[in-house]
Amino acid sequence: MDPFTDDDDLAVADSVRRFADEVIAPRAAEIDDSALFAGVHLPALAEVGLMGMNLPERWGGAGVSSVALYLAVEALAAACASTTSMVTAHFLATDAILIGGDDTQRARWLVPAASGKTLGAFALTEPNAGSNPADMTTRASALGDPLGDRYLLNGVKHFISNAAHADFIVVFAITDASARARGISAFVVDRNAKGVSMGPAEPTMGLKGGHVFEVRFDGCEVAADCRLGAEGSGFRTAMKVLDNGRIEIAATCTGIARAALDMALAWAKTREVDGEPIARFQGLQWMFADMATELDAARLLGLRAARLRADGARFSHEAAMAKLFAAEMAGRVTDNALQIHGGYGYSRQMPLERLVRDVRVMRIYEGSSEIQRNIIARTLLH
Repeated sequence: MDPFTDDDDLAVADSVRRFADEVIAPRAAEIDDSALFAGVHLPALAEVGLMGMNLPERWGGAGVSSVALYLAVEALAAACASTTSMVTAHFLATDAILIGGDDTQRARWLVPAASGKTLGAFALTEPNAGSNPADMTTRASALGDPLGDRYLLNGVKHFISNAAHADFIVVFAITDASARARGISAFVVDRNAKGVSMGPAEPTMGLKGGHVFEVRFDGCEVAADCRLGAEGSGFRTAMKVLDNGRIEIAATCTGIARAALDMALAWAKTREVDGEPIARFQGLQWMFADMATELDAARLLGLRAARLRADGARFSHEAAMAKLFAAEMAGRVTDNALQIHGGYGYSRQMPLERLVRDVRVMRIYEGSSEIQRNIIARTLLH
């Protein structure tokens, strides 16, 4: 028990952990080996309510706390990070509608998304606009109709999770080029709309089942009632969504790191050198102590940010700290776990090398470690 969770949160975590161990984990290696889209798990995820776990009951969601959501993502990531990537990308899209949309839009898109009938994608990053979204070049031009009820969308988005498999994509585009970030607006676009095209899935190093794509918009018409909020409000929506997402990335990291530590502990208790388990060697004991301490610290940072989110308090600073520390920690813990396994850890017949590959991107996406440091420092120096 920790100061940020209660019995209801822990009950959600236990339920998701059992589901993940029984249903998700057995196919993790297959998904990685064949780069099979983790959407094969969508029916099962939907059945247990995971696809709407970030949403309130009013819009078809599970209505759990943000702390319970953290624990659920952590449990899912310990089983399969690719599946977690697909689910949390869906959360980004539905969070954007929840935050930026009105009740009519929430009813239209969130209810089917929460039930798993539809899958979402979140399209912010561009080939030349990653760490600074204000550099985006995708345009949404209002057409000169008397009612002003349509936009023409043109541009390219890159590294967009779920995109080719999604039913809808939340797209961020410039509606006023002179206003920079304040000129960005958000739109919900039908994946099958005319003018939307996809490149092939990127051949990524890890998260092979969490497919990412380049998405092109060539004269794609979008109705004005698909715009989330007023023109120019998209950047604020995106930043709020990313605050949420950073907590979920932190949870993904602690889940992967926990799986790696558990594997290393089990290995050290049974692997023998000179007739005794390597767990008795002080050098490895100290490695385990450091790994467990860092993992616990990362988890507490993540739970603190989740608790602030649940309480309706500001949490951008805490989310940045949680994501930064957890991503860096998970890289160290998975690498040490592989080292403890020796040559066996390097073999693709064991899961350690997959965890090392899967966790590497956590220091890059949804704001790199360097960007998180900028956010933290800016808050301190404000």
